[in-house]
Amino acid sequence: MPRAKSKIDETLNADTEQLLKIGEVARRMGVGIETLRFYERSGLLRRPARTEGGYRLYRSEELSTLEFIKRAQTLGFTLEEIKRIIAEGRAGKYPCAEVREIVRARLVELDQRLKQMRRYRNALARTLEQWDEKKEAGGHFCGLIETAELNATNSVIRRPERSKK
Repeated sequence: MPRAKSKIDETLNADTEQLLKIGEVARRMGVGIETLRFYERSGLLRRPARTEGGYRLYRSEELSTLEFIKRAQTLGFTLEEIKRIIAEGRAGKYPCAEVREIVRARLVELDQRLKQMRRYRNALARTLEQWDEKKEAGGHFCGLIETAELNATNSVIRRPERSKK
């Protein structure tokens, strides 16, 4: 099955066989040179050819891979997930089922975080209402915070935690 033409394929149509140095790739793709080196070390990008002087020379295929990485990151995929997807694609497999499952799990996680954020927002709004009525409260630093009614079982006011995936 032929792959869809990407923006990079279209813009580099005349340059398909041209090899690009790392600085040019970074500029065209809007990523840092260190990012490219990191992607290479971590296996997201194939090791590019090198000149006799040791300069990396990238093919247009790697530009397409970079475009894919950026798209996947925009959709919330981690670099490890992207690496697996790329590896499967290079092996001739279509990892679409895995991609759908990752996104499905991510939606469940987001729904849980939104629910937690709503609880946090409501608790913070109730606390602010109480503080607006009090106006000021003496204390060591800020009496409002020092006397805030915190209910550990119900609505502890704290920032929502990010998941550690």
